[in-house]
Amino acid sequence: MQIDLWVWVVTIAVLTGILLIDFIVQARNPHEPTLKESAIQISAYVTLALLFTFVIGGVWGTQYAAEYIAGWVTEYSLSVDNIFVFLIIFTQFAVPRQLRSQALLIGIAIALVLRFIFIILGAAFIEAFSWAFYIFGAFLIYTAIKLVIETLHPGDEDSNDANGLTKLITKVFPTTKDYHGNKLTVKLSGKRFITPLMLVMISIGFTDLLFALDSIPAVYGLTKEPYIVFVANAFALLGLRQLYFLLGGLMERLKYLGVGLSIILGWIGLKLTIHALHKNELPFINGGEHVTFIPEISTELSLGVIVITLIITTIWSLAVTKKTN
Repeated sequence: MQIDLWVWVVTIAVLTGILLIDFIVQARNPHEPTLKESAIQISAYVTLALLFTFVIGGVWGTQYAAEYIAGWVTEYSLSVDNIFVFLIIFTQFAVPRQLRSQALLIGIAIALVLRFIFIILGAAFIEAFSWAFYIFGAFLIYTAIKLVIETLHPGDEDSNDANGLTKLITKVFPTTKDYHGNKLTVKLSGKRFITPLMLVMISIGFTDLLFALDSIPAVYGLTKEPYIVFVANAFALLGLRQLYFLLGGLMERLKYLGVGLSIILGWIGLKLTIHALHKNELPFINGGEHVTFIPEISTELSLGVIVITLIITTIWSLAVTKKTN
């Protein structure tokens, strides 16, 4: 798959334009989106993401289109887990409801930039070291096991991992305790202060980057193309803000979503490990020769497993919580 520089430039410019329009609208009228607003905007983003499948298929072929849609579905489903953390961040910082939408938007923009860097570095690492697939595969399987344990035995996983970063920022830069509308900084008594809203945005961006440690290797398990990994991440993140407001009350009912996500991560981890065996160059595995007697898992099969797993765990969660309510 040959991606010219101008394709990257146009793609990033379009995504930046979408975020800027969204930001201007929010800055002019800070408010909490209604369910109707959120549903309309999510529908628009999902439609754009699905239409982009035809762009990839028409220009680069159906195989890459399948890889993109599998990556997008995986990334979007894994991003749902972020919403739990966003709820915790907003509670810890006591963010006014009318400012939450803007905080999410800027936080997601920060996360998108950081993910782009992470994706490029990951691609270079894989290109230089084929054994990186072993590391990615093992990490995804470990994360899957950890996620199952956390889902069935909830506990400390709800902590905000960005706390350390925000505490460091408050030590270096003067910070106010009060919100000043949608301002990120404010001048008081001739001195410039950072507002809590800035800390919230940084927390969201940093936390989402931590989630990327799981999700980006997962998408690399479905495709080896950095461009596909990036656009799958971008389209998943673009609709995440609206998804937060749309699913707010429903999240508590998705009790076993973590089990479904762990199955997806474990499956992709297995796919990556098998791919690593086919590319094997490590001397202590099969004498440094490729291991080809285990068939590779196709993208189409992976997409089917992902969709079916999400449907089953969602129905299971809703059925169980309906009985207990």
